[in-house]
This record gives sequence, structure tokens and C-alpha cells, in this order.
Amino acid sequence: MTVPPDDRVFRREMATAYRSGWHFIDLVTAIPHRGDSLMVTLFGEPIVVAREEDEDVRAYRCLRRPRGAPQPVRCAIRYGMIFVNLDQRDQQLAEPDTITATPRSA
Repeated sequence: MTVPPDDRVFRREMATAYRSGWHFIDLVTAIPHRGDSLMVTLFGEPIVVAREEDEDVRAYRCLRRPRGAPQPVRCAIRYGMIFVNLDQRDQQLAEPDTITATPRSA
């Protein structure tokens, strides 16, 4: 794990992570190879963190329904640590407001 030279930057980023709903899961070294995964329970919700075939680390919320597909969860890696964000508001994609107008003839 590398720590930035300016300790204030690290403390500020960690404070932002905790304040914004991001939660520490584990170190990236816990899933070193493609196909490796890690299952944790965070606030009573099972979360699977996996290193995909393209070497990216992704997190999924496991649904309890029998046929429910795993829901993607926002995942970030900072300073060799894996963070996930379970805030439902943060998971929804924002759609741009579109304004429709009917042109008037002159």
C-alpha cells in the first residue's frame, strides 16, 4: 500500500469517503487474480467483490430473491483499498431533463 506524500490529502480523501456513504471493504491484495472474489456482509446486505476478466474490480449486491440477478454497486479503489457505496440514491442514473417544444408556424 502506498501512502501519498502529503498526509493531509490522504486524511481529507478518507473523510470524504466516510462522509459520502463510501465504506471500506478490504485491500486490493485480497483479490489478486482474475476470477477471484470476496463476499462480505455490510449492514446486513451480502456484497460480492470480484476481479473481473478485464482486471477491473467490481462489486455486486446479492439479492435474496431466488432468481434475482446481482445488482452492481459503485466500487472505487483508493490507495490500494476497496470502497463500496450502498446508498440507493447514488446508484440511480440521472436522466437529463428534456424539454419538448412544438414549433409554432409564423
